[in-house]
Amino acid sequence: MTHFICSTCGTQFSESDGPPPACPICEDDRQFVPQSGQDWTDMAILDQTYAVAWNEEAEGVHSLQISPYFGIGQRAFLIEGPDGNILWDCLSLVDQASRARIAAMGGLSAIAISHPHFYSSMIEWSAAAGGVPIHLHADDAGWAQRPGAALRPWTGETLQIGAATMIRCGGHFEGSSVLHCPWLEDGHGALFVGDTMQVTMDRRYVSFMRSYPNLIPLNASAVNRISEAVQPYRFEAIYGAFQGRTVERNGNHVVGSSAQRYIQAITG
Repeated sequence: MTHFICSTCGTQFSESDGPPPACPICEDDRQFVPQSGQDWTDMAILDQTYAVAWNEEAEGVHSLQISPYFGIGQRAFLIEGPDGNILWDCLSLVDQASRARIAAMGGLSAIAISHPHFYSSMIEWSAAAGGVPIHLHADDAGWAQRPGAALRPWTGETLQIGAATMIRCGGHFEGSSVLHCPWLEDGHGALFVGDTMQVTMDRRYVSFMRSYPNLIPLNASAVNRISEAVQPYRFEAIYGAFQGRTVERNGNHVVGSSAQRYIQAITG
């Protein structure tokens, strides 16, 4: 029996004798099935040819990314906090070096997930850290392809995880969320966004989509909701889902001006 992993989106599935017949996450219009067809792997195979690369992005902020590129190519973050370390989003591979490094850093207090595209091998990451809770919004819990006792679906608009706050923004998925960490950036705060917002290539704006690979935009009301959801929180930096996609300063202004620019573009 094997926990198969979708090679396209990186999602790990419940244990089975053979590969699943399909990947519901890839078949959804926010993702895609490759023209060559669905392909499957597993943790043991990944561990033979891939590793998790760590990078210190800022004081107390460490990015983790599978190298070479695999699946969607997202980065997860280990965030050092006053109430323990939080893992923001997950990867498909949990390698031994990462297990040892997390243990040496004091372990994890929680895992927080932005949306289903980054569920990946979240149950494995929790188990590697002693079964810590995995916080994901209940609106998206049905997308989890591998159930587990560590899953903690939450409801409402915010969830407090120690000093950090998960904020439901919606848009990309119904439960798409961001994580606000007020102690970072010398007390000016940081926002971890997955791709609930997408940090643009010039690092001066963020943008918003229902589907990034299939270029399906969001409407004005959805973008307004995202902007308004984070408006009460102060943050200097915005950490996006992909390598180098970080807004280093004026985060609040960036989100507000980006929402205005986007809405002007789609309304003419």
